[in-house]
Amino acid sequence: MKELAILGTGCAKCTKLAANVREAVSDLGVEAEIRKVTDIQEIMKYGVMMTPTLVVDGEVKAVGKVLSVDDIKGMLI
Repeated sequence: MKELAILGTGCAKCTKLAANVREAVSDLGVEAEIRKVTDIQEIMKYGVMMTPTLVVDGEVKAVGKVLSVDDIKGMLI
């Protein structure tokens, strides 16, 4: 099972990234736990200074941008 985290305070970009992550997971039929991290202190533990951020299995994959569904799929397979 993949563990995915979207780091962000709830802005429009964070919301769009979360939607794209859900779509990519659904399209691929991958078993995944998706969580949104909005607490600034927890976000800072990842060492990132910009949001949205995508974390896959504990590894920061993208910072400060909204990835497309296809880009996310490439990170999950």
